Order: sequence, then structure tokens, then C-alpha cells
Amino acid sequence: MSDSPAPPRPLEQNVFDEWPDAVRALFDGSSLASKTGFTASLLSVDTNGHVRTSLLGVGELYAPDSRTLCIALWPQARATRAIERNGRATLTFVCDEAFYQVQLRVAPLPCVEGDDSGLVYLICSIDSAETQSVRYARLTSGITFELEEEGKEAVLDRWKRQIEHLKRTAASR
Repeated sequence: MSDSPAPPRPLEQNVFDEWPDAVRALFDGSSLASKTGFTASLLSVDTNGHVRTSLLGVGELYAPDSRTLCIALWPQARATRAIERNGRATLTFVCDEAFYQVQLRVAPLPCVEGDDSGLVYLICSIDSAETQSVRYARLTSGITFELEEEGKEAVLDRWKRQIEHLKRTAASR
């Protein structure tokens, strides 16, 4: 047997139960125009056992504190129905050169007076979470998108309204 140390593990995994600072800054509801392009995948399992995915931008995600995430979803999305049925979802994304996978417990948020968006608002708590990265490569992005110039301002305005709704409902819980 050799007394030499084991070689370093190529995969770094870190478990967390509070949003790291970089994620809190990403999901703080501010500077939405500068954060366009970021995409998170919200995964859920339907009654047939099929995985359903909703792709979300920063205008649909808001972290009011270190352990909570509020989400705005379209009611007709299959992922929305699956989440409403079982109260569970998984959020995956790339941030700060790491891959994040967060298991969430999900509950509905109440409607706020004057909201006519038609969106479903949810509040989530971290059940378990981890990051993964490797020493030999940097993750620079996950799924990304670019807003079309025509309609860009309308999307950013909608996102601002959605974030305000999430802030108000999160504060009233």
C-alpha cells in the first residue's frame, strides 16, 4: 500500500440549504434587463411518470430570503399542473461556474389584488440542493436565450410586474 495521498477528485459537489450569495443576487428581482438570457429548468413529474420541463428566466424567479424561491408560471403549462398535483419540483441552472440542482417543496401563493396576468404564483422552499463543478473546466452557461428587439420592452415590463407580484405575495405570507 502506498502512503501517497489520493488524487484530487475531478468532481466537486457541495450541498447547501440556503441560496449562495451569487444565486441570491441573480434571483433578487433587480436589474432584469442585464440578466436576460439566463435560463433555469423547472422539472416536475406528471401522473404518467413523465418529466415535464418549464424554462424560466429571471423575470419568473424571485428569492425573498435565503431559503425561499417564488416562481411565476403559465397556468396551461404541463409542469404547472404536475407541480400543483404533487407539490414538488426540481430547479436546475448554471451560476457562478457551477451546475445547480435544487429539490423544492412547492405551495401556491395567493393572488394579489389587481393582478390580471393570469399567471400561477408559487412559493418554494429548498428541500435539498447541491452544486457540481469540475476543476478541469468552467461552466460558462446553461440554456440561454436572447430577447428579440421587437417586443423586448414588453417582456421586461411584464417581468417587472411579475417580480413585484412575487415580492408582494412573498412579503404577505
